[in-house]
Amino acid sequence: MIYLDTSAAVPLFVPEPISDAVEGWFAACTDVVVAADWICTEVASALSIKVRRAEISAEQAQAAWDEFAAFCGAGLRLVPVSRGAFAQAARLARAAGSGLRAGDSLHLAVAIDIGASSLATADGNLEANARLQGLTTVRF
Repeated sequence: MIYLDTSAAVPLFVPEPISDAVEGWFAACTDVVVAADWICTEVASALSIKVRRAEISAEQAQAAWDEFAAFCGAGLRLVPVSRGAFAQAARLARAAGSGLRAGDSLHLAVAIDIGASSLATADGNLEANARLQGLTTVRF
Protein backbone atom coordinates (compact mmCIF):
# COMPACT_ATOMS: atom_id res chain seq x y z
CA MET A 1 0.00 0.00 0.00
CA ILE A 2 1.41 3.37 -1.07
CA TYR A 3 0.40 6.60 0.61
CA LEU A 4 -0.04 9.53 -1.80
CA ASP A 5 0.97 12.97 -0.53
CA THR A 6 -0.73 16.08 -1.90
CA SER A 7 2.52 17.30 -3.47
CA ALA A 8 2.47 14.23 -5.71
CA ALA A 9 -1.29 14.29 -6.31
CA VAL A 10 -1.71 17.86 -7.57
CA PRO A 11 0.57 17.34 -10.61
CA LEU A 12 -1.83 14.66 -11.81
CA PHE A 13 -4.45 17.36 -12.38
CA VAL A 14 -2.60 20.57 -13.24
CA PRO A 15 0.55 21.03 -15.29
CA GLU A 16 3.70 21.07 -13.18
CA PRO A 17 7.30 20.17 -14.00
CA ILE A 18 6.86 16.73 -12.44
CA SER A 19 3.46 15.96 -13.98
CA ASP A 20 4.81 13.51 -16.58
CA ALA A 21 6.84 11.64 -13.96
CA VAL A 22 3.89 11.36 -11.56
CA GLU A 23 1.51 10.30 -14.34
CA GLY A 24 3.96 7.65 -15.54
CA TRP A 25 4.46 6.33 -12.03
CA PHE A 26 0.74 6.18 -11.33
CA ALA A 27 0.00 4.46 -14.67
CA ALA A 28 2.59 1.78 -13.86
CA CYS A 29 1.69 1.43 -10.17
CA THR A 30 0.23 -1.92 -9.23
CA ASP A 31 -0.09 -1.25 -5.49
CA VAL A 32 -3.15 0.14 -3.74
CA VAL A 33 -2.78 3.92 -3.54
CA VAL A 34 -4.28 5.58 -0.46
CA ALA A 35 -4.51 9.02 1.09
CA ALA A 36 -6.21 10.58 4.07
CA ASP A 37 -9.47 12.44 3.53
CA TRP A 38 -7.33 15.49 4.39
CA ILE A 39 -5.95 15.42 0.84
CA CYS A 40 -9.27 16.83 -0.40
CA THR A 41 -8.79 20.00 1.64
CA GLU A 42 -5.17 20.32 0.57
CA VAL A 43 -5.92 19.83 -3.13
CA ALA A 44 -8.71 22.42 -2.92
CA SER A 45 -6.27 24.82 -1.26
CA ALA A 46 -3.54 24.16 -3.83
CA LEU A 47 -5.95 24.85 -6.69
CA SER A 48 -7.14 28.08 -5.07
CA ILE A 49 -3.55 29.22 -4.55
CA LYS A 50 -2.81 28.57 -8.22
CA VAL A 51 -5.84 30.67 -9.22
CA ARG A 52 -4.81 33.52 -6.90
CA ARG A 53 -1.30 33.45 -8.36
CA ALA A 54 -2.79 33.44 -11.89
CA GLU A 55 -1.06 30.14 -12.65
CA ILE A 56 -4.38 28.63 -13.77
CA SER A 57 -7.82 30.04 -14.46
CA ALA A 58 -10.87 29.44 -12.29
CA GLU A 59 -12.22 27.22 -15.06
CA GLN A 60 -9.02 25.16 -15.11
CA ALA A 61 -9.20 24.84 -11.33
CA GLN A 62 -12.77 23.61 -11.55
CA ALA A 63 -11.86 21.08 -14.23
CA ALA A 64 -8.91 19.90 -12.12
CA TRP A 65 -11.17 19.59 -9.08
CA ASP A 66 -13.70 17.56 -11.06
CA GLU A 67 -10.91 15.23 -12.25
CA PHE A 68 -9.60 14.92 -8.71
CA ALA A 69 -13.08 14.08 -7.39
CA ALA A 70 -13.40 11.36 -10.02
CA PHE A 71 -9.93 10.08 -9.07
CA CYS A 72 -11.06 9.83 -5.44
CA GLY A 73 -13.97 7.71 -6.58
CA ALA A 74 -11.94 5.38 -8.77
CA GLY A 75 -8.13 5.43 -8.49
CA LEU A 76 -7.47 6.58 -4.93
CA ARG A 77 -8.63 4.97 -1.72
CA LEU A 78 -9.44 7.64 0.87
CA VAL A 79 -9.09 6.79 4.55
CA PRO A 80 -10.28 8.72 7.60
CA VAL A 81 -7.82 10.32 9.98
CA SER A 82 -7.91 8.52 13.31
CA ARG A 83 -7.45 10.17 16.70
CA GLY A 84 -4.24 8.19 17.01
CA ALA A 85 -2.97 9.67 13.75
CA PHE A 86 -3.74 13.20 14.97
CA ALA A 87 -1.76 12.47 18.16
CA GLN A 88 1.12 11.00 16.14
CA ALA A 89 1.08 14.04 13.83
CA ALA A 90 1.38 16.32 16.84
CA ARG A 91 4.37 14.31 18.12
CA LEU A 92 6.02 14.48 14.71
CA ALA A 93 5.38 18.22 14.35
CA ARG A 94 6.68 18.96 17.86
CA ALA A 95 10.11 17.66 16.87
CA ALA A 96 11.47 21.02 15.75
CA GLY A 97 14.36 19.42 13.90
CA SER A 98 11.99 17.52 11.65
CA GLY A 99 10.92 20.67 9.84
CA LEU A 100 7.45 19.16 9.44
CA ARG A 101 4.46 21.46 9.17
CA ALA A 102 1.02 20.38 10.33
CA GLY A 103 -0.25 19.06 7.00
CA ASP A 104 2.84 17.04 6.23
CA SER A 105 3.02 15.61 9.74
CA LEU A 106 -0.61 14.55 9.38
CA HIS A 107 0.04 12.81 6.05
CA LEU A 108 3.03 10.99 7.52
CA ALA A 109 1.12 10.00 10.65
CA VAL A 110 -1.76 8.57 8.61
CA ALA A 111 0.67 6.62 6.42
CA ILE A 112 2.18 5.11 9.55
CA ASP A 113 -1.22 4.54 11.16
CA ILE A 114 -2.63 2.57 8.23
CA GLY A 115 0.53 0.53 7.74
CA ALA A 116 1.53 1.93 4.36
CA SER A 117 4.79 0.47 3.11
CA SER A 118 5.71 3.50 1.03
CA LEU A 119 4.98 7.20 0.63
CA ALA A 120 4.89 9.02 -2.73
CA THR A 121 5.79 12.70 -2.49
CA ALA A 122 7.46 15.61 -4.22
CA ASP A 123 8.49 17.10 -0.86
CA GLY A 124 12.09 16.41 0.11
CA ASN A 125 11.55 17.13 3.80
CA LEU A 126 8.54 14.83 4.00
CA GLU A 127 10.53 12.16 2.17
CA ALA A 128 13.39 12.42 4.68
CA ASN A 129 11.00 12.18 7.63
CA ALA A 130 9.17 9.22 6.09
CA ARG A 131 12.45 7.38 5.73
CA LEU A 132 13.28 8.12 9.37
CA GLN A 133 9.96 6.49 10.26
CA GLY A 134 10.84 3.35 8.28
CA LEU A 135 8.84 3.98 5.13
CA THR A 136 10.26 3.55 1.67
CA THR A 137 9.58 6.50 -0.60
CA VAL A 138 8.83 7.44 -4.17
CA ARG A 139 10.19 10.93 -4.76
CA PHE A 140 9.35 13.07 -7.77
